[in-house]
Amino acid sequence: MIDKKTVVKNIPLSIDKINYPKLGKKQSGKVRDWYIKNSLRVLIATDRISAFDKVLGLVPFRGAVLNKLSEFWFAKTRDICANHMIGIIDPNVMLVSECQALPVEVVVRGYITGVTDTSLWKRYSEGQRVIYGIKFPQGLVKNQKLKKPIITPTTRGTGPGGHDEPITAAEIIKKKLVSEKTWRQIEKIALKLFERGTQITKKAGFILADTKYEFGLDKSGKITLIDEIHTPDSSRLWLKSSYKERFKKGQEVESYDKEVMRLWFVKQGYRGHGKAPQMPTEVIANIAQRYIQVFEKISGEKFEMDFSISPKARILDALSKLI
Repeated sequence: MIDKKTVVKNIPLSIDKINYPKLGKKQSGKVRDWYIKNSLRVLIATDRISAFDKVLGLVPFRGAVLNKLSEFWFAKTRDICANHMIGIIDPNVMLVSECQALPVEVVVRGYITGVTDTSLWKRYSEGQRVIYGIKFPQGLVKNQKLKKPIITPTTRGTGPGGHDEPITAAEIIKKKLVSEKTWRQIEKIALKLFERGTQITKKAGFILADTKYEFGLDKSGKITLIDEIHTPDSSRLWLKSSYKERFKKGQEVESYDKEVMRLWFVKQGYRGHGKAPQMPTEVIANIAQRYIQVFEKISGEKFEMDFSISPKARILDALSKLI
């Protein structure tokens, strides 16, 4: 694994944005840039990292980890649902087929946890017992396993400042955001994907506590998995070996995901409002190394990067070959 010293050395080289006008007009989300070329989407995973619907900093290697890990998962789940991946042309760049993104995100939760406004635990701890249209019993505690995985959808925030808002399945159908037939299919697919993810992450020593899926429709109207899947950005991944003991003691679980960053910001009194504090080097390096460990343990591959060229120059070189 890449050592801490190397991670720290690469913080100034973190990829904030990629501009390559020869591919046309660039579009951006919170953490990705993309171009449309010959009916394909050139998806660039930057090192921007977000929480509370805000971009809060840069973490070296983050984009490459998410891109390469998504490649692994797309291949492992293609039998459950078609996905938009065509292939990777650089550790940070994936070519995908264009799809019409559905206006809802599908979050599957196996545990009650979280500190964001859309998380189960925050709402439950504030006294709510009917959340996302689902009734929860009294007496649950943070990080407790649910009787069975549940689906808690949100609206799909778009663009750098987009906000995800909780919504129920009944509201999705009533508002005709997605047809009832399509939504029911998506529910089944999402639970199957979560089951596959749970099995594979368990073998790697992690608990898949919850995760987010995004779906779109391809040119023929077929449901297609898009964006990313089972990454430390889109999922909560806990260290399995220490979970039981820490849960019994009421301690925080060992997270190998973005929750490490969320908790740091919460401790600073920040939950998405006002000016965000700047992450110290130690926090950034910790996040980067945990992301890399997740990739290596789940994929079984060593995370390797070419340090003979800057990440930005490497990406621009890959993009130039698409012209």
